Amino acid sequence: MSEKQRTVVKPVTLKGNGLHSGEKVELTIHPAPDNHGYVFERTDLEGNPTVRAVAENVVLTERGTTLEENSVRVSTIEHLLASLYAMGIDNALLKLNGPEVPIMDGSAIEFVKAIKSAGTAEQESERKYFEIKNKMAFRDEKKGLEITGYPDDTFSIDVHIGFDSKILDNQFARLNNFDEFETQIAPCRTFVFLREVELLYKNNLIKGGDLNNAIVIIDRKVSQEELDRLADLFHQPKIQAKPEGVLNNIELHFNNEPARHKLLDVIGDLALVGTRLKGKIIANKPGHYINTEFARMLRKEIKHKLSKPVPPEYDPDKPPVCDINDIMKKLPHRPPFLLVDRITYLDDWTVCGIKNVTMNEAFFVGHFPEEPIMPGVLQIEAMAQVGGILLMSMVPDPENYVLYFMKIENVKFKQKVVPGDTLNVRMILKEPVRRGIALTYGQGFVGDKLAIECEFMAQLSRKPGV
Repeated sequence: MSEKQRTVVKPVTLKGNGLHSGEKVELTIHPAPDNHGYVFERTDLEGNPTVRAVAENVVLTERGTTLEENSVRVSTIEHLLASLYAMGIDNALLKLNGPEVPIMDGSAIEFVKAIKSAGTAEQESERKYFEIKNKMAFRDEKKGLEITGYPDDTFSIDVHIGFDSKILDNQFARLNNFDEFETQIAPCRTFVFLREVELLYKNNLIKGGDLNNAIVIIDRKVSQEELDRLADLFHQPKIQAKPEGVLNNIELHFNNEPARHKLLDVIGDLALVGTRLKGKIIANKPGHYINTEFARMLRKEIKHKLSKPVPPEYDPDKPPVCDINDIMKKLPHRPPFLLVDRITYLDDWTVCGIKNVTMNEAFFVGHFPEEPIMPGVLQIEAMAQVGGILLMSMVPDPENYVLYFMKIENVKFKQKVVPGDTLNVRMILKEPVRRGIALTYGQGFVGDKLAIECEFMAQLSRKPGV
């Protein structure tokens, strides 16, 4: 069975500080319609501008992922997006009254709790997947960073990390399915080395950082004087120097919590692909830069595949949505000018249909005696009749309506249609019908090859005197 897209049932709000800006911010996760994706809305700016959470909008990856669209930025989005993605949310409007998503406790667990409290709802549209069919990799040879995707029927992630540190050397983490996310990955907090803290602060970062939202790792001897100076810098209480390797007086949730947090970041950054993934991801020393570059690579591949016309699925053994008798109840056309034999798919926006082309067609007598070719104008007519089924299905009494052509544009004939071919047509409604005026785009395939494409404008009108 196909999966459906999901959104939250009701809005839910979280409040906290931005990790880098230090500003108090409020985030509200709102329901969103089908195919909306993740979109941020800056409610603190005039006009409430939006920023789409897609890889091409990434502008900064220093200690977090920052998006920008039309000169509007949103930062530190990875923990929130990881939670939405892992909890099965496909569509959400993310209203934010500041420049940065709140850091909460440095993990994703508060976002997960909020999503669960809001509830999730199934939507009408099918969930979209991108399946990795061949090995795909992004590497930074100088730094030894790499993220690779391999073909697989499901989605899983392996993460390896290593630092030049006696305290945090090599660690490994794995996620086999999203059922494990809430308990095994979401609680894992961000981390930083004590030797990096002052430099980050002086570079206008981690202004909202404290010992409640990060694991601070000590991998060298630190004097009490240095700790006191750093505590004053962050306006924090004095801390006693300890040799255990973790500055905070806290217990790690897992021995490999840093590796698990890096896995969390990978999920959040890969959510910027904009669709669900099927494949095995292996990340060696991942960071926001290679994560988002890999996401950008996947999006380019998706766009490339979408640019290649794909014919509608057609199984002649499957019962049609409309057989020829159903078609004649909806359309006024009759032989020899009825040019659609069956409807194979129909929803509110799309219709697919079949025209079987045989040598018995009357037009082959003159077009052409030596080389029978289906006239282009009749290919257009066949597409229009398939589209007519979609429009006639919108009214309760199609027998009392008629369709009129108003405009035909951007017609392209890609190859001949000849006796023995099956013209497989897909018609898509480009926008809602207004005052009976419909704009549609159609493609006709023979096998896997695109034979014709065209844009139509038509008017759905009641028959005179009815």
